[in-house]
Amino acid sequence: MKGRAARYAAVAGAGLLVLAAPFLAPAFVTQFTFLWLMIVFALTWDLMGGQLGYNSFGNILFFGIGAYACAVFQRDSGLGYYEALAIGAALGGVLAAAAAAFLGLGILGLRGHYFAIGTLGLGIAAGEIAGGWDYVGAGSGMTVPLFPGALAARSLFFYFTLAALALATFLTLRWLYGTRFGLALNAVRDDEDKAEAMGLYTARLKTAAWSLSAFFLGISGALAGNLIGFIDPRDVAFAGATYGVWMVLMAILGGKGTLWGPVIGAAVFHITQEIFWTYLLGWQRVALGLLIVAIVVFFPQGILGTLREKFPGRFGSKAEVQ
Repeated sequence: MKGRAARYAAVAGAGLLVLAAPFLAPAFVTQFTFLWLMIVFALTWDLMGGQLGYNSFGNILFFGIGAYACAVFQRDSGLGYYEALAIGAALGGVLAAAAAAFLGLGILGLRGHYFAIGTLGLGIAAGEIAGGWDYVGAGSGMTVPLFPGALAARSLFFYFTLAALALATFLTLRWLYGTRFGLALNAVRDDEDKAEAMGLYTARLKTAAWSLSAFFLGISGALAGNLIGFIDPRDVAFAGATYGVWMVLMAILGGKGTLWGPVIGAAVFHITQEIFWTYLLGWQRVALGLLIVAIVVFFPQGILGTLREKFPGRFGSKAEVQ
């Protein structure tokens, strides 16, 4: 009972901190908002790369689809800002999930590095297509509608909206990992051939997992496009060299195949990156490159994986899902 009460108290304290953070540190609201986006990135990538064992380097495709789908709907619908954003975000999530389901019919038949290279090509191709498509602004990019309110209200709106999305993503995956579907994903990761021999429809499992990941990424793209205010095909929507790589790094840093690992990795990576951009201006990309090397060399199992290895009683699988 004491342990459960302590968990409830910790959850309540964390909730109060999330609600109070933008008011206690208003100068950092934008950084906090992007932290929620990074958490969604890491969680959705780990659904495929950690739980299923399929390392995708093209998940940025679904982020870009959501960003463009929402922006186009806002531009052409004639609805008010909030109504158009809500419907556009939902549309972006659905279209991204549909794209994952369609592409999954072919590309999820690949395994290992073949799948990784194939997904990488999808993200690059999407950026080139958007860069030459006049309907979405081509290489000049696309401006989203202006927020109908003060700058401070805009910051708070996107902070709480992306926080809600990150929480919804986390709770959905937390529930999913505790079901038979979650166990089936891990079975595919451990040995796909044996999983098929036991009667699991692995193609359906992989497609469903990728579609769920794409759904949340599509919504995040819709919100991020409005947060940034401008959608560039290569630097925002299909930014594989930044967002696409960061998804992978954050999940690895925190611990692949765990629930809390991607959250921890996103927080550590984002804070470290902000420090580099603040104090190492001009050398920030060099420092970030060294950080990437350090993650791979010193944290092959991630922060949570290392803690679980050294302190299995405290950071074991049971402690993780509670």
